[in-house]
Amino acid sequence: MRTKRIVFHFGAALCVFSLLSLPLLVWGQTAPNNPSPAQIGSIFAGIVSQQEPGLAVLVHKDGQIVFEQSYGMRDLRSSLPINSHTNFRLASFTKQFTAMAIMLLVHDGKLHYDDHLTGIFPEFPAYGRTVTIRNLPNHTSGLVAYEDLMAKEYAGKSWEEIPQITDAGVLALMEQQTGTKFPPGTQWEYSNSGYCVLAMVIAKVSGMSFADFLRQRIFAPLGMNDTVAHVYGKDIVANRAYGYTKDSGVWLETDQSPTSATLGDGGIYTSLDDLPKWDDALRNHTLLSAAEFQPAITPENSAAVLPAAVDDLPKAAAGKPLAYGFGWFLDPYRGHPRMWHYGSSIGFNTIIERFPENNLTIIILANRTDLDLAALALRTADMYLH
Repeated sequence: MRTKRIVFHFGAALCVFSLLSLPLLVWGQTAPNNPSPAQIGSIFAGIVSQQEPGLAVLVHKDGQIVFEQSYGMRDLRSSLPINSHTNFRLASFTKQFTAMAIMLLVHDGKLHYDDHLTGIFPEFPAYGRTVTIRNLPNHTSGLVAYEDLMAKEYAGKSWEEIPQITDAGVLALMEQQTGTKFPPGTQWEYSNSGYCVLAMVIAKVSGMSFADFLRQRIFAPLGMNDTVAHVYGKDIVANRAYGYTKDSGVWLETDQSPTSATLGDGGIYTSLDDLPKWDDALRNHTLLSAAEFQPAITPENSAAVLPAAVDDLPKAAAGKPLAYGFGWFLDPYRGHPRMWHYGSSIGFNTIIERFPENNLTIIILANRTDLDLAALALRTADMYLH
């Protein structure tokens, strides 16, 4: 089913509504399961100015785009505004695509969830015999965090002085280790290392690069024509947003970091134009049958707790028990089944909140890091959920 696009645009008049007036607008004027575009827009009005980095917001309900609005600039050098074509770095929002690629290889019969790392990479150390493919997408592998290894190697250096690492570089670091942090499958710990290794698994098993596999098996079939797993020097990100961080009142371009060249854990760029096609594919089981997709929405460890010290988690998640499948957090919200994921990278924040039983999806993409996107997305969801 193709998404029907119903786009509403708002002028400066919305700025008169403040965030503090939201409860009156939501509960006083319209039924909570049928908010008006103006009510949704009031959540975001006035958060950013049109002369600074901003965000793009989409609400997808029952196969229709019922709200789509952009705020701010995609690039302060060119002063180009953000719009539905603007491609943002997804950061960890990428992980659901990496997990889908793994499931497609299982569908093809080229990979099995119980395969071990040493069966795919014969040169991998002996501890790889205990790590299965299944352990990687659900964060139960216990692999050492490559970020920690880089921090030790480059201690005392600023991030501008540290060379970028790729998925191949992460795999090489894992091959230098002698074991995991805990026996695989016994604990849950969020792992970017696992998703970088998955990108290398996909390349090895498919015989093509990770970026090419995503393009041929996911993006092209779904018509996500401007979505790309970005490899510097090999492709161009059309309508690209650049990331920014505010420092002492000044916006600094902070688009790249030492970890920005890895793909499997966070390297996809995409837009509001393309993401509804992804949402439609998930709802309609376009790429995999419902049964084949089941591992993605089956919690592996519902007792997993993310510590509050995890800086890049949304405030709504930190310290709370969370369930995780393959590339999706699965803890419910207000009693409603939910699939969601955030993305956080230098200069970018993103979030997707899916409520399958309500046919509701909320997506926010930002080229700045000072906004609580989880809170904004859930305030939007509150308008629809009983």
